[in-house]
Amino acid sequence: MGEGMDSDVDVFPFISSANIACGGHTGDDDTMRRTVELAMQHGVAIGAHPSYPDRENFGRVDILGAGVTPEELPEIISGQLRRLASICREFGAPLRHVKPHGALYNRAAKDAIISKLICDAILDLDPSLFLYGLSGSEMRRQADGMGVHFISEVFADRTYQPDGSLTPRTLSHALINDPKQTLQQVLKMVKEGRVDVYTKDGIAAGEVSLAAETVCLHGDGDHAAEFAKMIHDRLSGAGVAIRAPL
Repeated sequence: MGEGMDSDVDVFPFISSANIACGGHTGDDDTMRRTVELAMQHGVAIGAHPSYPDRENFGRVDILGAGVTPEELPEIISGQLRRLASICREFGAPLRHVKPHGALYNRAAKDAIISKLICDAILDLDPSLFLYGLSGSEMRRQADGMGVHFISEVFADRTYQPDGSLTPRTLSHALINDPKQTLQQVLKMVKEGRVDVYTKDGIAAGEVSLAAETVCLHGDGDHAAEFAKMIHDRLSGAGVAIRAPL
């Protein structure tokens, strides 16, 4: 959220947590303030969504070592967290979690060093913050080892590969735009702890197990508001309580 999409206001009534862009891939103080206000109006938990400082590629290209050095990354992450935390304090709103964005998220899911940097930034700012990260990933292992509260995240609008990672956006079948497929995937992950997986050629390759504690829906998707309401209503109808971690 806070990525400049007109649909934000229509999404908020149906979510329990919001990952707010905090100046890396997009966003500025004004968008953060407006988005924090929306979150407060709807009782939605506020989270920081730090990324590589790469607005040109919307934070979706791994520029570590090619634009950002490993030595620069700790301050890049911490600076974004502090920026949103400061705005939250203006409104008397608690910052509840951190969820890395885009290429930083994907890198951290496999890279122990980057996952540790993110956990360090959380512990430096507020050890009570949750870390939302890819279910079964390196982020989980580092968070558990460092005492960071980890929330296993699954995706409503992305397909998965056989190793449990997300299908790269460069592949044609990476995004899910079909409402029926989205609902089927979400219900299977939440109710059964499983997800269908595909090869890089888009061929079905069975399924893998995962833990589903929070469901991610991208606010910049073409059907963000429609999917948010649809998923909320279907999960509620299936007896699933939708609430932020306590």
